[in-house]
Parts: sequence; structure tokens; C-alpha cells
Amino acid sequence: MLFGGMLFNKSEMIMQKCRVCYQPLLSKPFLKLINMPKMSQYLPEKKWLGKDKGVTLNVWQCSGCGLVQLGNKPVSYYREVIRASAVSPEMTVFRVKQFHDFVKKYNLTKKAVIEVGCGRGEYLSILKDCGVKAYGLEYGRTSVKEDLKKGLRVSHGFIDKGNIILKNAPFAGFMILNFLEHLPNPDTLLSGLKQNLSDGAVGLIEVPNFEMICQKRLFSEFTSDHLLYFTKETLETTLRLNGFEVLSLKSLWHNYILSAEVRKVKPLNPAPFLKQKALFKAKLKTYLKKYGNKKVAFWGAGHQALAVISTMEIADKIRYVIDSALFKQGKYTPVTHLPIVNPERLKTDPVKLIMVGAAGYSDEIVKTIRRTYGKKMKIVVLKEFDLKEQ
Repeated sequence: MLFGGMLFNKSEMIMQKCRVCYQPLLSKPFLKLINMPKMSQYLPEKKWLGKDKGVTLNVWQCSGCGLVQLGNKPVSYYREVIRASAVSPEMTVFRVKQFHDFVKKYNLTKKAVIEVGCGRGEYLSILKDCGVKAYGLEYGRTSVKEDLKKGLRVSHGFIDKGNIILKNAPFAGFMILNFLEHLPNPDTLLSGLKQNLSDGAVGLIEVPNFEMICQKRLFSEFTSDHLLYFTKETLETTLRLNGFEVLSLKSLWHNYILSAEVRKVKPLNPAPFLKQKALFKAKLKTYLKKYGNKKVAFWGAGHQALAVISTMEIADKIRYVIDSALFKQGKYTPVTHLPIVNPERLKTDPVKLIMVGAAGYSDEIVKTIRRTYGKKMKIVVLKEFDLKEQ
């Protein structure tokens, strides 16, 4: 049975795969807690007391990334953010300084920044006062109505697919504060959010500190609401797997919070590779032109040499390819179909130029040629897309 992309045993509802890296969980639960409250936000009225029962929480660890996680399904309201901490004056003071420092550090003033899971705007109101274009995304409709009444720019919704398009995107910055640990599929939210960020966008992601929970043996910190329990290592792994570079990662707020500053990984720029290829191709063709067709031997049938021969379009200049490896001799180069021969071929079928392209073995090959043929053989070595005559 699948729930939110996770595989469960139908008879026992035991999760079998990690929620982040999808590797198998260890064979036995790390911890089993019996008679736990079924939801943190469930406070039964008197008329429901007869039906209220505790639940068992099975705490698992991934055999791959090591992430600790619950095996139960998420609570019914996991898409919503409910913050009791917002009523703390101490927390408010802390957030004001933290947000201002973050905006200043990453030059986000007047830029679009979104809080994913903004609740009733407790933190979004602070972010708004930091000089950014503050936006919020929240699933709880009642919370969204309150946010709008406060004059906050909040949209109703939840990131449940990787190709989602968010209103007001792209964003230069984002925040996910004590929300990620509630999600059955954190990868989906992170990958979907990433598609709505500008290149190089930065973010602030915070979760409860499982290292502190372990140090103090706080079994009471386990709750049905929190499916994921992050250490610094497993949080960094989760973020990296989803395309975010971790810029800093530290514990905050009396060691209860892990706080990560991240940056969206920029896609590699192919332009330098293409420019290098074009320049070397022109240089190589100019150099070989003076030798005519089929007057050159290429020494080396490794992957780099084979790539050069085919992509540089120089096969018409090469009579044969030399390689000392017996298992390569008697075969042909891919794409260009040049014969691969024994070095002895040079004695019976000499050429005007030997081009050596054997990476770290090139110097050794040049010495071998000189020992056998002295100075009568013209040699040029390909070194990092340059031509070095010997």
C-alpha cells in the first residue's frame, strides 16, 4: 500500500522505505512508545473521553542516510502550521534579530521572500518589517483569512508536487520554520519549492534538534505530529539530496532548534566546455593539416583519446591507433572505426607523426618511443587540450 509515495505493509501499516533517500529502514524499530497521544493538537472534549485511546509510535532509522522517522501516517492537519511559540515575547525578540540579520547578510532587501507554512502570520509579520517583499504560503484556510486581514500577502496552498507554480515566483529567499519535520514526503516540498526560486536563492530552514533529544533522552519529544527527527548530518543530507547547498548549520534556542542557511544549487554552465572544445578543435585541425591524410598515428585507446578522435573530427588524418594493451589490439575505435594495433606496427608501417594522448602515461610512452626510434620520429603530446612537441 502506498501513502504519499511511501510503501507500507498493508496488514501492519509498517513503513518499509526511508521518507527521504528511499533506502530500506533497519529491520527493527529503534524505539517503540506505547499509549502516546494520537495527535499533539487533539484535546478531547468531555463527551469524547470514552473513545479516546493512545497510539503506539514506532521510531525507525534508515539503513542508508540514518534519518530517524516515525512509521505512522501523518496527522490529519500536517499541511497546516500551528504555532504556540509565537506567543512568547522572548521568541519574538529572537526572531526579529534573526530575520534582520538574515536579510542583511544575503542582501534580500526589497526582494521577494516566501515563508512556506506561515500559519497565522506570526513570523511573516516580522519578516515583512525587515524590508523585503514578504509572501506566505499556508494550507489552513482559517489561518489564511486571518493573514489577509492583517494585510499580509498570503496564498492558500501546499507544495505537493515537484512541478507546482507558486504565485509571485520566483523568490530570492525563503523560510521553512519548524514545518519540514511534519511532512511524509519532504523531498516533494523541497523539490517543488526549488522550481520557484531564482538561481542562487537563499533560505532558512529550521527543525527540532534530535541530537539534543538524544543527549537528554527526551522520549517525550516524540509525537505523532513529527514524522522526521533530524541531526545535523541527516538534515544536511536531506537538503543536499534536494539541490540545496548548506551554507551554515547550527543549533539555536537553548539547543532545541537546528537552523540551516542554504542556497539553491546553481546548474552547471556548459559554455566553458563548449568554448574549450571549439578552440581545441580549430587548433588541432590547423596543426594536423600539414601532415595530410592518414599520415599520423595516435598512441592511446583510452576514453579520453577515443573522445578526442571522434569529436574533433580528425579520423581522416589518422592511419591507426596504437595501444600496448593486448585486449584492445585487433579491435577498432568506436564511431571512427580506426584499427587499434600493436606498437610494432610503427616498424612496418611508419608515419610522419605520432600523436600521444594517454593522459598520465604520455611521458612514459614518449620515453619508450625515443628509446626505440631515437629522434627520427616526430612526436606531439596532447596535454590538457594543448599540443606539446617533444
